Parts: sequence; structure tokens; C-alpha cells
Amino acid sequence: NSINAIICNSPQRPKSRKRSASISIDTVAFLNEVGISHLNKGKTMEAVRCFTKALCRANGSNYLASHLSPSSLLDLEVLLCEDDVKKSHCEENTTDKKTKEASNRALYVYQRDEYDEGMYGYRDLIRVEECCGDERLITATVLYNLGQSLVRHGQYEEAILWFERALMKMFNMSKYVPINVVILQHNIGHCFYRLGKYTDSMKFYQRALLDVCKLGMSEVDLAKSLNCIAVLYFHKSSDDATEAMNMFQKSLDIQKKALGSNHQEVATLLNNIGRIHYLKNEYEEALVVYQQSLEIRRARLGRDHIDVAATVYNSGQTYHQMGHLDEAMVHYQEFLKMTKVRLGEEHRDIAIMYKCIGQIHQERNELEEAKVVFQKSLRIGKAALGDSHPEIASTLNKIGNLAYEMGDLDEAMKYYKEGLTVERSVLEPDHPHIMVTLTNIAQIFKQRRDFKSAIANYREVHCMQVRMHGPNHIDVAGTLSSLGLMKYQIKDYGAAFELYQEALRIRRDCLEEDHADIASTLNSIGLVLFKQEMFEVAKECFIESLRIRTNIFGRYHRDVAILWYNIATTYIETGEEDLAMKCYRETLEVERKALGNDHHDVILTLQHMGQVHQQRGELDEALKYFAEALETERRINGKEHVAVAKILNLMGNIHLQRSQVKEVMECYSEASRIFKKNGRTHEALVVAGYNLYNLSKLHPECAPVA
Repeated sequence: NSINAIICNSPQRPKSRKRSASISIDTVAFLNEVGISHLNKGKTMEAVRCFTKALCRANGSNYLASHLSPSSLLDLEVLLCEDDVKKSHCEENTTDKKTKEASNRALYVYQRDEYDEGMYGYRDLIRVEECCGDERLITATVLYNLGQSLVRHGQYEEAILWFERALMKMFNMSKYVPINVVILQHNIGHCFYRLGKYTDSMKFYQRALLDVCKLGMSEVDLAKSLNCIAVLYFHKSSDDATEAMNMFQKSLDIQKKALGSNHQEVATLLNNIGRIHYLKNEYEEALVVYQQSLEIRRARLGRDHIDVAATVYNSGQTYHQMGHLDEAMVHYQEFLKMTKVRLGEEHRDIAIMYKCIGQIHQERNELEEAKVVFQKSLRIGKAALGDSHPEIASTLNKIGNLAYEMGDLDEAMKYYKEGLTVERSVLEPDHPHIMVTLTNIAQIFKQRRDFKSAIANYREVHCMQVRMHGPNHIDVAGTLSSLGLMKYQIKDYGAAFELYQEALRIRRDCLEEDHADIASTLNSIGLVLFKQEMFEVAKECFIESLRIRTNIFGRYHRDVAILWYNIATTYIETGEEDLAMKCYRETLEVERKALGNDHHDVILTLQHMGQVHQQRGELDEALKYFAEALETERRINGKEHVAVAKILNLMGNIHLQRSQVKEVMECYSEASRIFKKNGRTHEALVVAGYNLYNLSKLHPECAPVA
């Protein structure tokens, strides 16, 4: 089954007959031509047989064995068997787990060649007749064609071996043929790109660019190299978006001038430029160039071409990001209609599209519809990719997010844990997706008040972040803050303070001076200090946080109101009731303008203001605030809500202080009735007052109750 076995399928000459010293160019050319014909018909195996025979005729039957080490001899009979190797990851086999994981990781970063990004700019097969009889150039040409056979079958690692050997032949030639050197460098770069090895890919594309410039090749060749390097910048980092845009734009100008404004290559560049605009959150600009690309592609390729579908999807994704859900849904549905025939019902991109549609349903709050579509995406994804693949993990986490939003924490935990298992099997140990899933699981533990388990998850995430980014990365600060909150919840205020302090240090080093995250951390530190009865220092933290939030959000924002409330509460603890009431009034004004009159925060502030007046003996003012809180609560939640009973209880206590028996009994009786109706029999009335003796004198019949 080795290459040599393939070669030996052709009849061998008798040993007694000497091989001619001259190359039988006609035979090599014929075999090469037949190989090209087979490859153009999609008969990869037959093409490989012809190209390997041509190599042996050109160089001797021992050429392949003598030029490749035994470990790199390719089993082409296995690689290119009739069963499509691209689907082999869906089948059960005896491959060891480590190999499976490596394969899945490659699939995760694999840029699929169904869609044209302009990375495969030199794909034409070369005829021996173009080689001017040069033996080494003939060999390099057949090696190149053999590499192309493997590329078209998705065997990129193997193709690189043949392209590199062809490149070595070219460099060793006495007569330099620059166009073929550039072609080979492009093809090697393309193979590395498909494998997700961007650094290696960039190296060869940059070499090609240098050779194009050095050798004075055409502007079109320059444009192709610029586009490929720009695509790599696009995938590498958003920090390189500007550089990528400059290269795309220069390439576009060249291609328009050389090929015309309606050429397919121009459409590809416009599509690539649209993706840069999308990356930079320039959605209107992205839609403009996507539309231009779409018009050209529809005219040149037909309305149902896969590249048309790609631009339709990109447009839908842009509309989705802009919040235009109806337009996004139209484009997603159009993509599905176009690609189901081309890709089949059980293709990874069909699964991805259903996941996008599910996301739209979720954002529309159509949660049951979202659940159905996500489950469909999961089923198709598993059929296309198997159970262990990053796309499957992503869909599992989407379903987990949906279950969490629907309040089904058990279901959410189930899917998060299943997604985590998949991620750990197919991704690197410290992959960001694993950190996100661990954080989601920690969030559920927090909701369940299982703070110990939440802390364990957050600590694991923290260790991963430190290994990946170092101890001073901004993501580390976020996890430290979450750990601080857990320590606060279990009343370990000393540990919480230290964690928040470290988070604050990192955020001040990484972020601008007045950043919302810095304000949030200052508020958290203030709350810890408040619990430790360090009221003055706590107040300083609250005031600084208030200053930052007011600068960022303006005066009338909920986060600003929270700080006014915290400052007011601190003044209460220090006995500065006048200042506390001033801050509560500011809180109430901000909340009403930011949230409206009918909001829970407004009710809470009204109650606290009433309690301050009650403590000061200003019972009329206290009743006024409690009555307003009661009216608002009834308006929001109805008359039978438990919160209504609690406010009635507060009002009853004030009437008790004023010896108003009728009003006391009305409030207490109604509160008790509501508690009982809601099954809150454990909720006892909190009877508190300062005038029980006077009540017993004025109304003796009430003394036992009092």
C-alpha cells in the first residue's frame, strides 16, 4: 500500500535492459497530462498513480524511496481511498485518543475551503510542455501536480511535503524560474493556513510577496500576495485590522484596474474588506461592501453559488450584530435554502446556521422556539462532526445558557458539564472556552448558594488565566473580583478585601483612570469595609466610585443611584441622619428618572426613608413614605404579593407607636392574611414599637395582644 507499491503497479523493464540516460519527455508529458485529466474529473487516486509513474519515468524507479525517509513515505492507498477521508472523524475507529484529540483541534482552526477568501490563488495544474525540456523543472512540475492532488482531497500536511520538495528542486536549478517559486510558496502557505498554522503560513506568503516585488512580477501577483497576508492578519488579531484593511484596499485597487470592477476576484476582496469592517464594529460600512460583493458574485457565479451564500451569511451576521433581528433571520434562512443542496442536510455549517437562528429566537425572548432550534443544531452537528468537537461544545453551552435564562438551573448545569467534557477532550487545557464554561458553572453554584463549589471553579479559572496571560492580565482581575464576591458571601471579609484590592490594582494598571470596572471594584471594597464597620474608609470608596460612574454614565443612571444609596446607608451607621436623608433623596430622584416610578429599587428606597423618619420619631413622614411604597408595590405586583404584607407590617408598627388600634389591627390582619394565602405561614409579623405601655392604658382590651 505504500507509494512504491503504487509505482510498481506499472510493468517494470527487464533488469538486463539499461535505462536510457535521456528522459523520455513524451512519456512523462503523457502521464502528467493523463493525471491532470483525471484530477479535473475528480479522480484523485488515478491522478496520483499517473503523477507518481511520471516521476519514476523522469527520475528512475527508486526516486521516491531515495528522496523521502521511510517514516514520511505516504500511504496514498489509505489516504486517498474511495471513502471520503474528510468524514472519517464521524466514524468509530481504533485510533488512540491522543490522535483523535489532535485531529479535532486541527478541525477547530481549519478554515474550510468551501468558501473563497482568495488564499488559493494558484491552483492551475502545470503541463510538462511548459518546462522547456529541463529535467529538474519537469520533476518539480510533476511534484507540484502531485501536491495539488492532495490539496484537492484535503490532505494538506502531505501536500506540503511534495510542494517543499518541488521548491527545493527549483532553488537548485541553474536556470531560475521565478513564477513557479511564487506559486509553490503560495501553495505551501495555503496548506499551512488550512491547518490553522498561521505563523508558518505567513512566513511563506511573505516570502512570495518579497519574490514578487524582487522579480518585478505582475501587479495581479502582488495583489494576490497582499490579500493572503491580509487574511492572516484578520484571523490573527483585531489589533492588526488596520494593517489588514490597508492591504485589502491596495489589492482591491490593483485587481479593479487589472481585471475590472465586476470580476470575481474583486468580489472576494470586497467580502474580505466587509469582514474587517465587521471586526472593527463598522457595521454600516460592512453592509455596503457586502452588498457590492453580493451583486458581483450573483452575476458572475449564479444566485445559488456557495460564495454567494457566504456573503449572504456575512450580511446576516452583520444585521444580527446591529440588532436588526428580522433582517438577520431573512439572510440566515436564505443561507440555509442555498446551502442545504450543496452541502447536504447534515453539514457543520447547517448546524452553525441553526445555532444562529436559535440565538435570534432567544434574543426575541422566544425561548421555547430557541430550545427547539438549538436541539436541531446539536443533532445535525453531532451527525456531521461526531460527539467530540468544539462546535458541539459551543452548541451545548448555548443550550445551557438558554436553560439558565429560563430558570432551569439543573438543565443548565447538565449541558454546561457536557460541554465542558467535550471542550476538555478537544481543546488545549487552558483554552478560553473552557474558562468560560467553568465560569458559567460557577455562576450556577453561586445561584444555588453553593459558594464552596463556586470558589473551586473560580480558582481553577484563575490558575488557567495566570498560566496563559500572567498574573497581571485584565481577565485575571475579573476572576479575582468573582472570588472576592464569594468570600464576601461566606463572610470571609478579610480574604474578600485582599482579592478586591488585587483586582483593583490590576484594573488600574490596565484600564483608563475612570473606567466602569474600577468604579465597580471600589464599590465592592466599600461594601467589605462597611461589613467590617470601617465606615469612613468605606464611604471614601463609595464616593470615589460615585465620581467615576457619574463621569461615565451621567447623573441619572441606576449604577449612580446604587452609590448614593450605599453612601446614605453609611451615614445612617455613623449617626449622621440628616446627611443620610439627603443622600436617600438623591437616590430616589436618580432612580425615578433612570428607572421610572414603578421599580423595585424605588420601593426599597422609599422604605428606608420611612424607617429613618420612624427612628427619628417623625411618624407622619414615615407613614407617607411607607404608603407610597405600598401603593407602588401593589401597582407592580398586585395586592396579594408577600412584599405588600411586609410593608403593611411596617405601617402597622407605626400605628402601634401612635396607639391607633384600629389601624394597627387592619394592617396586621391584612398582612397575616396575605402571608397565609401565599403559603408563608413561617412568616411571622414583626411587632415592634415604643409605646406599648401607653397603648395598654388607653385600650385595656388590647393589652394582651400588645
